[in-house]
Amino acid sequence: MVQILGLMLFSFFVISILLVPYINLLYQIKFQRQKQKTRDIFEERTPIFDKLHDHKKGTPLGGGALIIFVVSVIFLAVTNLSPILGIERTSLYPFQKEVQILLFTFLSFGLLGLYDDARKTFGFNKSKFWGLRFRYKFILQWLLAILVSVMIYYQLGLDFINIRFLDFFQLGLWYIPFSAFTIVSFANAVNISDGLDGLAAGLLLICLIAFLVISKSILDTTLSTFLGIWIGAIIAFLYFNIWPARIWLGDVGALSFGATLAVIGLILGKPIALAVIGGVFVVEVASSLVQILSKKFRKKKFFPVAPIHIYFQQIGWEEPKIVLRFWLAQSIFAILGLWLSFF
Repeated sequence: MVQILGLMLFSFFVISILLVPYINLLYQIKFQRQKQKTRDIFEERTPIFDKLHDHKKGTPLGGGALIIFVVSVIFLAVTNLSPILGIERTSLYPFQKEVQILLFTFLSFGLLGLYDDARKTFGFNKSKFWGLRFRYKFILQWLLAILVSVMIYYQLGLDFINIRFLDFFQLGLWYIPFSAFTIVSFANAVNISDGLDGLAAGLLLICLIAFLVISKSILDTTLSTFLGIWIGAIIAFLYFNIWPARIWLGDVGALSFGATLAVIGLILGKPIALAVIGGVFVVEVASSLVQILSKKFRKKKFFPVAPIHIYFQQIGWEEPKIVLRFWLAQSIFAILGLWLSFF
């Protein structure tokens, strides 16, 4: 645990040193949130969202890209130098395969999100060649999620879910679509939550700490090392992301972090605990899904506005108040998820 805490501090200091010049670079290349007339997946205007968030115009996007780069470099260096650093490798799975799955998810979903950020920032969405409608991005998410799920199934031999108080359920090949659904759901849940200053990153931090506790309990040092480095980076990022935010995760961070969080829950064999620990993420994506289905089949909204954090903004809650209370709710979900995992 001493080594993990040391790596956590190291990644914290690296991100802290790099973030200010990185933010300045984003300003220089104008990789910033643009004031635009946003539209939902049905290509309909979202005036309530625009009214509540127009003041965020000009805030740089792409904070997740720096975190992905730094965490990946440190993690690869540590895994290769672990004997020298005195970190004993213990894992439930083949060491190299676990590293490959974690980094492939982290990087591939990050690249998809980076494309989406660049498309919206530089106007690629107006180009016939570069523009990519939501349905095609969603298909790409599923293709990546299926590929990751196949890797988990065949390389790690995972095909079960553990439901506390019941038993282990072997899913066989059905594990692949189940895993892919989990990955896509959490990728979009974190992305949806990245709408208020500090919201997504703070909720994610709470989840990562909970999973660090679980991974340490089963002596998976590969996963614990990755989580420790990631936690340190998120803490440093949050200093610049809390209200009023100087930088946002962007889709590059949100899609990558959500998908990787799901993969961690799957590797630990605790997808049900994942849904509990990430309870606020589940509520966020569920509120958006209900709204989408209602507009699709009932031709009217179920909620005045979605996701749920936008609803609280609409009724007059101040942004920091929403974020802090969502963090508190996530903390309780995390405690409940840990209790269920160890009970």
